[in-house]
Amino acid sequence: MLYLSTILLSVFITVSLIPMMIRLAGKYQVVDLPNPRKVHLHPVPRIGGLAMAVGVFIPVVLWALTDQFGRAFIVAMSFVVVFGFIDDMKGLGYQAKFGGQILAALIIIFYGGLRISSLGSLLPGDMQLTEWLKISLTLVAIVGVTNAVNLADGLDGLAGGISLLIFCCIGYLAYLDGSNTVLLITMAVAGAIFGFLRFNTHPASLFMGDTGSQLLGFSAIVLAIKTTQGNTPLSPVLPLIILGLPVLDTLTVMVHRISLGRSPFSPDRNHFHHRLINFGLSHSEAVFVIYVIQALMILCAIFFKYYSDWLLIAGYSAFSVVVVRMFTAVDHRALRFPRFPVLEAAVKEPLRKIRENNYIIRLSFGISKLIIPLLLLASCFIPARIPAHVSITAFCFSVLILGAFFGWKRYLGGCLRMVLYLTVPVVLYSIEEGRAAWMSEKSLFLYRLCFGIIAVFVMLTVKFSRRSKGFRMSTMDFLIIFIAVTVPNLTGQLAHHFNLGLLAVEIIVFFFSYEVLINELREKFDTLAMATFAAMVVLSVRGYVGV
Repeated sequence: MLYLSTILLSVFITVSLIPMMIRLAGKYQVVDLPNPRKVHLHPVPRIGGLAMAVGVFIPVVLWALTDQFGRAFIVAMSFVVVFGFIDDMKGLGYQAKFGGQILAALIIIFYGGLRISSLGSLLPGDMQLTEWLKISLTLVAIVGVTNAVNLADGLDGLAGGISLLIFCCIGYLAYLDGSNTVLLITMAVAGAIFGFLRFNTHPASLFMGDTGSQLLGFSAIVLAIKTTQGNTPLSPVLPLIILGLPVLDTLTVMVHRISLGRSPFSPDRNHFHHRLINFGLSHSEAVFVIYVIQALMILCAIFFKYYSDWLLIAGYSAFSVVVVRMFTAVDHRALRFPRFPVLEAAVKEPLRKIRENNYIIRLSFGISKLIIPLLLLASCFIPARIPAHVSITAFCFSVLILGAFFGWKRYLGGCLRMVLYLTVPVVLYSIEEGRAAWMSEKSLFLYRLCFGIIAVFVMLTVKFSRRSKGFRMSTMDFLIIFIAVTVPNLTGQLAHHFNLGLLAVEIIVFFFSYEVLINELREKFDTLAMATFAAMVVLSVRGYVGV
């Protein structure tokens, strides 16, 4: 429950702070202006990283400061955030950036005790690294990856999306290894990214800036090293596999700049994402391609985590050669992604006609807005018991909903989002912890089948909606689907007492469904508000009477 609370608190803090950050960015002109190197056409606030940092900071301070590594991480992270924020506000040269990154790295190395102390079977015989070499390798790795992720932040949702995949992988490995502090920090960072991405997917209303990208890069390499070093069967090469895509991108760009006689730190448009756009892909298509590649790297890290270090090095080397050769061939031959207008029209025209007749959207949306609130209400009756603190919280939420409904209706949508995002995971977790006696296996099967039915009708609603300002699919939804599909297949190793895989899928389906529902209702929240209010009343009464 601690890890679930961590990720929920991080999401809530980040999402709550972002509107305020957007206003502050406008007031103090902390915006990213368009220029020939960038793909956006209008000024965009670049202060989202500060909201993410607070979303990470508070849960870690609350629950991870008993551990020296946790304390060192907070101190080092603070320096990364401060230097990044100054860079976003006023602009810093690369020397000052490196200075802040090196300072943060030295803190985590000496105060946190972080070391790359083993290269596994890559070293011959009983050869050991000297202390100065351990420190030097760790310093170079931290500074290098911090900058690699920073440089990967070139398209809407790109750095955040690949980082979310990276932290999911690190969290899984930390769980297997029993690294509780690392797992807690990972959950906090993943929650902050998840809260941020809805504002950052194309077209983005907010950028993370150097504050966010350096925070993600620094956290990723530090937590990856911590998980794979020391007394663990995990390969020490795994950080290279997990973080290999942004690292390869950065090295390729720097080598190309040096070959042209330029500084390796000079800006240009030769990153992988720029080259994919030059190949003819759209903004979202380029991001999607990189997400897929990163997802494949993550799956390789998971499935080959205990394999030979040399095998992992050989695999990464082959991957690097293939990727670089492919981009080189595309650039030299000036190839363009093939488009087939006739085929696209053959697919789009039937979909357009289906969308225009309104039958499917009426059916799918009508069923969705009925079954989603009913499933939440039914879920409140299934747990064997409702803890007292959940009952008290539900009562407060019911009062909040009534207040918004009768007094501040313009805030009702945001109020419902907050209540649902904080309540749904707790209710579903309570169901996995213990179900009511009346809940038979057949009833449980039907209950879980409802999530699949909801997913189908919600996807139809999204696909055939004619609302120009309704919910729209984005590259973030690939991340949601990837996590939903992957997690259940890890449950044999993850779940000792509870089916955490199905729990994760159910939470994601609920979140996604409510997001679609709230957007499609277009401020007509009366029925949804009453159903949510009824669910909160059920929880508060059940917790009060002890049933």
